[in-house]
Amino acid sequence: MAEQKTVSHWKQTIVASMTSYIDAGSIVAGAAGLALWQNAMGLSDSQVGLVTAFSSNAGGAAIGAIIGGPICDKYGRKFVYTYDLLLYMVAMLVLVFAQNFWMLFLGYFVVGLAVGADVVASWTLIAEQAPAENRARHCGTAQLAWAIGPAVVLLLNFLLGSWLGEDKALLGNRIVFSHLIVIALITWILRLGMPESDNWKKAKEKEKELIASGKVEKLGMVNLLKPVNMKTVLFLCGVYVIWNLCAGTMGMFLPYIYQTVGGLSNATASGLTVILFVASALATMFIFMPWADRISRRFIYFVIALCFIAAWGLFLLPSEVIANNRITIIGLGSVPCVFVLISVLMGINNGSGQQAFYQLWCSELFPARYRSSAQGFTFFVARFSLMAWSYLLPILLKQNYKLAFSIMVGFAIFSLLVGTIWAPKTSGKTLEQIEEERYGSLK
Repeated sequence: MAEQKTVSHWKQTIVASMTSYIDAGSIVAGAAGLALWQNAMGLSDSQVGLVTAFSSNAGGAAIGAIIGGPICDKYGRKFVYTYDLLLYMVAMLVLVFAQNFWMLFLGYFVVGLAVGADVVASWTLIAEQAPAENRARHCGTAQLAWAIGPAVVLLLNFLLGSWLGEDKALLGNRIVFSHLIVIALITWILRLGMPESDNWKKAKEKEKELIASGKVEKLGMVNLLKPVNMKTVLFLCGVYVIWNLCAGTMGMFLPYIYQTVGGLSNATASGLTVILFVASALATMFIFMPWADRISRRFIYFVIALCFIAAWGLFLLPSEVIANNRITIIGLGSVPCVFVLISVLMGINNGSGQQAFYQLWCSELFPARYRSSAQGFTFFVARFSLMAWSYLLPILLKQNYKLAFSIMVGFAIFSLLVGTIWAPKTSGKTLEQIEEERYGSLK
């Protein structure tokens, strides 16, 4: 144990952040290979819908988060954070060797369960172990990994597809999934030497003392119904859940939108998506990480949230304006300038906007005793809402895509207003200070 105490804050953060790499990577790898799996296995549209609805992008992760959160609070961040990856690797092996619908469904679903639980544990651990003056910088590392994962997956998918050819594209996708297993294995080995959260250990010991003395009762999810917690839950849902309906649409349907609205090829649409994730990584490194601990978070949130509104609003331009104003990009050819701008604006928001602040605020605004449970619940609401929205969106896009984009703008505006108006002043404070200000001290 003495050796574990010498582990640097940054090493703990980087190891924990790899969850975001394998989570986002599994989502994008699944999206890139789903059509290939469907053709190879003869899957019906309803079977494809079930796979995507219960994957790591929606239902599977939602269920994993709401189960993993309470376990995390009861047994520790390290318990979930360490052993959960074993489940992830087994499920990914099922995906790699999947030969039929049920293997595919089971693999995606269990990967989703593992990812949902691991995200809650890792995001909480990062915030709890980070120095108060640099908490946003450390939390931003997870956002950076969230952008790098998809970028690497898309690049691997492109290179393997070019090398193996279209007739072996499915093999290439299996290799992409295999690389995530390797990353997960390396991460798991590194995690074995990581310490438990100091913040959680102190809170757990204090709670045990107070329970033994009869001053407090055992805690559970019911604590989220208390007025101070319910206000915070509603605030975070307004920031993240509503935004995630747009972000989930971006993640699942943006290449499809580029192809149908702009007439682009699949390869070109995927290339624009890579631009989005590169912009996301750069925004995290040069906006959120260096500045969210230094200047007004409310100001940063407002400006970055505006980028998302502008991005979806650009889709409302007349079709001829979008189609006729083009730029030539090496490797992609001629693409609409509007689409390039949309990719950049969405990338900036994805790296430094609502998700980055949600991760930060969710860890700051709840006490350690049920911090992971709270994050698991809000994450569950976000992914479950996206699952329901994903069923409706394809129909809406086919019937009236302008209306769909208008709804996206409305979601983005709502999220901007909630986060800007009620942004908490927590910068630079320790988690113990924030907890005492909001809940009082346990004595």
